[in-house]
Amino acid sequence: MRKVEVVPFNEKWSLMFAKEAQKIKDIFGKEMVNIYHIGSTSIPNIHAKPIIDILVEVKEITRVDEYNEQMAELGYRAMGEHGISGRRFFRKGEVERTHHVHVFETGSEHIIRHLAFKEYMIAHPEKAQAYSELKQKLARKFPYDIEAYIIGKDPFIKEIEQKALQWAKIIE
Repeated sequence: MRKVEVVPFNEKWSLMFAKEAQKIKDIFGKEMVNIYHIGSTSIPNIHAKPIIDILVEVKEITRVDEYNEQMAELGYRAMGEHGISGRRFFRKGEVERTHHVHVFETGSEHIIRHLAFKEYMIAHPEKAQAYSELKQKLARKFPYDIEAYIIGKDPFIKEIEQKALQWAKIIE
């Protein structure tokens, strides 16, 4: 059983992203359009589960399955869409997870949503701190129940996503 662990911000997370991103770029090659560090580990000064979330933007999502073996050689398990239509999801590590890779095709609203959330949180540190406090509280309340932890975060995330998407349109 995995423990829900939320830890203080770690400066090394961006380096861990950069190192892994290079390996992923080498695998996806010309199919890849861009690669982004997303999730809480990409937002300065907030607590997070110490798992690096990586978003890979590709030309054609159906071609991603061709890279499953190479991703496995890096220690990733291919999880298919894993609950989000049009995504390919990979996780590294079982009990001790270190990275999640979310792959979407160019034009996916999920790319816009993830990037808007991250940028909004960076631009609004008071909202980021509120999120940090919520995650710490939920991790204490549900130390061995990842589903309850996720459900507990969901209303806050949805509210911020809506604000972030509106905010992103204004600053364009």
